[in-house]
Amino acid sequence: MSFEICYIMSLNRFRPQQGKKGDYWILLLALLLSLIGLAMISSASVVISYDRYGYNTYFLTKQAISLGLGIVVMMVLGAINYKVWEKYSVYLLGIGLLGLVLVFIPGLGQKIAGAQRWIEVGPFSLQPSEFMKIIYIVYAGAWLASKKNQIRHFLSGVAPFILILGVLILLIMKQPALSTVLVITACAAVMVFVAGASKIHLFFAGGFGLMFFWALIKSANYRMQRVLTFLHPLSDPLGAGYQISQSFLAIGSGGWWGLGFGQSRQKYLYLPQPHIDSIFAIIVEELGFLRSLVIVLIIATLIYKGFTIALKCPDPFGRIVATGISFWIAFQTLVNIGATTGILPLTGIPLPFISYGGSALVALLAGVGILYNISKYSE
Repeated sequence: MSFEICYIMSLNRFRPQQGKKGDYWILLLALLLSLIGLAMISSASVVISYDRYGYNTYFLTKQAISLGLGIVVMMVLGAINYKVWEKYSVYLLGIGLLGLVLVFIPGLGQKIAGAQRWIEVGPFSLQPSEFMKIIYIVYAGAWLASKKNQIRHFLSGVAPFILILGVLILLIMKQPALSTVLVITACAAVMVFVAGASKIHLFFAGGFGLMFFWALIKSANYRMQRVLTFLHPLSDPLGAGYQISQSFLAIGSGGWWGLGFGQSRQKYLYLPQPHIDSIFAIIVEELGFLRSLVIVLIIATLIYKGFTIALKCPDPFGRIVATGISFWIAFQTLVNIGATTGILPLTGIPLPFISYGGSALVALLAGVGILYNISKYSE
């Protein structure tokens, strides 16, 4: 009898408070951004879609299917108690690592533009490294929450955390996908800080991390060229600086109010990746600075609500995971817009919810679903 009472009490502990329905705004904002992304992809990809596949809705159709799947995933995860993922985080990590390995299996893995990042199943393909972002955030949240005060000690806290992260980085760099490594590492740094790691340990770990990233950049000529192009963006406008110079032209053409939806000139095979990395340049060109600012403010509102949920969460796991998801969205937004406007080097990091990419969109909506469920238990 006493066991049954304890069991019921343990369940009640993690049930939402009476009448607590969670913050529906984060679901609505994520859906709104995804629909804006769908609209912009329909415009930005129309020419490149026809040029590559013979009809102008190829990328739009695939993104629409991914959005439908992503909404289902978001709603399902929004209904599942987030504490479940703490219990099964190791299994999730195992599935994620398996996906990273499967991309190298002949006949299953797909190589595009020299990168082995996709698994092809019939007409569909998925990118395991994108799903690894949310998987790692959940796993790291569970691991850090389990360590409690041990995280303040280097050998029992930060060192094993770095070791696990290092194994993951090696697998992802094998593809290679430095942009994914950058996102995961940045999220890991913020999460371990929130978990209470020593600032001194983080300082030295951060210094080592910067040296490691610099070594990775120098190990490939095209990465080093991106840094040099960032320092001198217009020194070679028809060569290494072509993408950023075309991006500047798109942004400059937009002015305050834009050329009008669908009226972009740079999407006519002038601007590389107009529907992926460079979609923000197309947004500014067509909608103008002021309307683009509204989109940025919508993303900022979603991020703000995410961090607010993290601050109000009563348990370490939920707080760390909510922080990781919110920072993930914030970091990718800042880096993508920064690269498009020349403030940061080009990285290949997409604009959350808006850039083309089915795996990225589903992974982000999965993160929003978990974030929404955490909000049900926030104070």
